[in-house]
This record gives sequence, C-alpha cells and structure tokens, in this order.
Amino acid sequence: MANQLLAGKKGIIFGALNSKSIAWKVAEKAVAEGAQIVLTNAPIAVRMGEIQELSTKLNAPVIAADATSVEDLENLFSEAQKMLGGKIDFVLHSIGMSPNVRKERSYDDLNYDFLSKTLDISAISFHKMLQVAKKQDAIAQGGSVVALTYIAAQRTFVGYSDMADAKALLESITRSFGCIYGQEKGVRINTISQSPTMTTAGSGVGGFNLFFDVAEKMSPLGNADADDCADYCVVMFSDYTRKVTMQNLYNDGGFSNTGMSLDAMNQYMKSFEK
Repeated sequence: MANQLLAGKKGIIFGALNSKSIAWKVAEKAVAEGAQIVLTNAPIAVRMGEIQELSTKLNAPVIAADATSVEDLENLFSEAQKMLGGKIDFVLHSIGMSPNVRKERSYDDLNYDFLSKTLDISAISFHKMLQVAKKQDAIAQGGSVVALTYIAAQRTFVGYSDMADAKALLESITRSFGCIYGQEKGVRINTISQSPTMTTAGSGVGGFNLFFDVAEKMSPLGNADADDCADYCVVMFSDYTRKVTMQNLYNDGGFSNTGMSLDAMNQYMKSFEK
C-alpha cells in the first residue's frame, strides 16, 4: 500500500529498460508514492527497449541521454527541470555494462579498451552525472541520489570480472562526492548493494544462476528481488533518511554477513554424501 512518501517530489530514473529492470520497478514505486519523474536511458535503449510503455503507464516523459556524455547529461538535467517545474529531489543511477563480461573475457585476460568502457559506463558516468547536476545546481537542498552496486566490490566472485572494479569505483565516487555535495548542498549520496537479481543485465553475467542460487541458500531472508530494492530506494529518496549519506547499504537478505547458513550447509553435505 502506497503511503505517499514521495508526495510533491521530483526525480530522474536512469536505466529502466524493461519490466525486469530494477529501475523500472523503482519508477513504478516512486510514482505510486506521489512523485513526478523523468525516465532516461541511452538513445539505443530508448529505441530498442520498452521504456515508452512505462512512460505511458506512469505519465512520465522520456529524455534519451548517453550517461557517458557530459553534453547529454547537461541537456537531461536542464530539460528535466523544465518538464517537472523545479529542481530534482532524487536520482537513481541504475547503469552497468561490461564488454569484457559479455565477451566472456576472464579477469586475467581483459581487453583494456573494453575495460575503459566498463568503467566509463558503470562508474564514471555516476561522477559525470553528479558533476553536471552540481554545476547546474539541479538537485534540491536535501535531495537524495542512489546508485545500485553489488558485493563483488568487496569480495571476489568468479565471472564478475571487471564489473567488480567498476562497482568499487562507483562506491568510492559515492563517498568522495557525497562529502562535497553534502557539505555544500545537503545532498545525500548512497549506494544500495543488491542481491543477485533476475534482470536483463544480471543474467548476462557468466554463471549468474549459480550466483543467484548460492545467495538464496546463504541469505537468512533469501534474496531481495527487484520489488524489494524499489521499496528500499523509495525510503532512501524520502525524508525519513535525511541524515544517511556516503553509505553502502546492503539489501541482500543478510548474505553480506552470513558465513554459512543451514540451507547452504545441507546442500554441501549432500555433495559429500555422494
């Protein structure tokens, strides 16, 4: 049940591609909670994805923008403020892509041009977005910015390759920019470290089904799904988290603090008994 936690607030949602996307769910929940939003994604994603369907459903305009292009981001923040009639209260950065992962390049055999693209798309785009917003003074006092990350920034997961480096950089940008933006404008910047989630991007990682299954068995509460993440994002956008900033917040059913769960132990015992 909606509680109008975001009544009167204006936001920009980066990364909604289709109904499996976490950003798609966040957009739906934000509007249900009373917000007005602008949707954005890369031009090719706008053309090839289903974002227009979401736009119609939520009465939310779409502005195509390449998040790695400062010029596109400048236009996005400028036009979004015009469309929404004021400064932005919240932003979701739900962007990540690795050509090395897509091409199944192992971490000790990276293509460095691909690595540069991974870092630019998945992490540096966040810095560009924040820098553009700050220079335009586009985010309202006390506004909230959230980026989605994964525990591979802290721990090694086979197959996650250079995306782990990108997530580590994303979290570092959150702390560094969060300190500056918080002191000067009161803007909060946080990351949410989400469980493995059945999205189009997530399922492109080699061995993803194993990631998902292991996390499900290890997590006391089970994996958090896209709807769970959307609920958490809404809380982070709301006024109930006014003093939370520069944090990496786990939404993973307890996976990040679990050494060995009973379900996982039982699973491994079965393999020993064979």
